[in-house]
Amino acid sequence: MGGEQQRIVELPTSAAIFLVLTVAPGAEDVVRDVLADAGGIRRSVGFRVPDARLTCVVGIGSECWDRLYGAPRPARLHRLAPLHGPVHSAPSTPGDLLLHIRADRTDLCFELAQRLTEALGDATTVVDEVHGFKSFDERDLLGFVDGTENPEGEGAFDAVTVGDEDPGFAGGSYVLVQRYVHDLEAWDALTVEQQERAIGRTKLSNIEIDDDEKAPDAHISLNVIEDAVGNEVDIMRFNMPFGAVGTREFGTYFIGYASAPDVMEQMLANMFLGTGDAAHDRILDFSTALTGNLFFVPTVDLLEDPPVPAPGAEAAAADPSAHGSVAAWDADGSLGLGSLR
Repeated sequence: MGGEQQRIVELPTSAAIFLVLTVAPGAEDVVRDVLADAGGIRRSVGFRVPDARLTCVVGIGSECWDRLYGAPRPARLHRLAPLHGPVHSAPSTPGDLLLHIRADRTDLCFELAQRLTEALGDATTVVDEVHGFKSFDERDLLGFVDGTENPEGEGAFDAVTVGDEDPGFAGGSYVLVQRYVHDLEAWDALTVEQQERAIGRTKLSNIEIDDDEKAPDAHISLNVIEDAVGNEVDIMRFNMPFGAVGTREFGTYFIGYASAPDVMEQMLANMFLGTGDAAHDRILDFSTALTGNLFFVPTVDLLEDPPVPAPGAEAAAADPSAHGSVAAWDADGSLGLGSLR
């Protein structure tokens, strides 16, 4: 396999639509055909306004992979494990497909989402739909700049790209998504200094607080992961704010890409299960995770010329033992990736 990577590494856009869908039993042929043509549909919509940078990244969930493509399967693909900490929990929710649509114009995102879901028709059901927007200077609705530590250049490509460790799926990526809603009334009741302590950055200037002054339960403290030799492991975040003023729902859609899911799952374990220095991420006292999914992002070549699974693959997909195990946490709540910075 291998081949051209989907357009993951892009500069932030001013609009995005995140769609998570389930695939109806027996509709696999329809879904394979539409996903193979997704690039053509995107070009048809985006060609009229090329400067708007319309993209669509397609991700496939673990059970759905077996139904659509059979064996072989990406080595690290599995269902996201739910996490139940002493105070906060992170759910694992239904989802077979992810469509991550981005552009500098909301109308282009909307039309592409409309065209893709029309093509899929009754073959799929949208189980989560979030329309994200750019908020001022890349800030989330908590008022802090989001995505500052994304790697750049070649480092960005390396951070999200599967390599020789899984040669059959080289060029692919893993993506983890969660929809968080914020209690802005409680958050805004904090002083700026209390908010900065919870995040680990200054609010106005976006400067990271020194390690010797940073709170152990600060969001940044628990989301910096190092490998066994002390090198920080990077991911690419393309989070977006979303909201509905009528229902007073205000949130952040977390979306992270990586060459393997382990580092993102370690971040979640630190946040929700805590570490030796922190009971949990302080930000979770104001933000609640409502969804959680893990997907594999295949190459363009695989989407456009997909393998057809052998007979019986759909039945095998119903067997949990056929999907690969969820992350195995060590006794200390870690995946053995190393220590926090």
